[in-house]
Amino acid sequence: MSQPRCEHPRPQFQRDGWLNLNGVWDFGFDFGLSGEEHGWHEGRGALDEEILVPFCPESRLSGICYTDFIPSAWYHRGFEVPDGWRERRILLNFGAVDYDCRVWINGRHVGRHLGGSSAFSLDITDYLQDIDNYLVVNARDDVRSGLQPSGKQSRTQHSQGVHYTRTTGIWQTV
Repeated sequence: MSQPRCEHPRPQFQRDGWLNLNGVWDFGFDFGLSGEEHGWHEGRGALDEEILVPFCPESRLSGICYTDFIPSAWYHRGFEVPDGWRERRILLNFGAVDYDCRVWINGRHVGRHLGGSSAFSLDITDYLQDIDNYLVVNARDDVRSGLQPSGKQSRTQHSQGVHYTRTTGIWQTV
């Protein structure tokens, strides 16, 4: 399978050296909000499905197509930093993750972002190894809590009126 959305997501910011992390990632639902207790942030645990990033798990394109409420989802993938980047600062850019996004590199927490539709970056330079790095993302999303904005995402089981099926997790280019 070819890499989805392989073009640079923000052409005005494109540099010569960049790496697109879209593609197949390990994926797991966390209905009990206990993934961190199980060590999923350290790359261990039951991420027993695969998802095609940058498509949300509610989408058919993701390969998951699960449209019920997802309180928490976990993503994992390995990557290598190109040799020519050793002396540079390395930023990890997310086009969008809905809603409460927490990120670990090699088992170490590097940052958190709240918001479902805005891009954000994390400087991961100090968390990288020379080879065999792994990235873990946890996205928590509870539109029914009243504590986060939901826009036009449905707070009920099904889409209705102008409210549509929810979007959880990574849904833009990484």
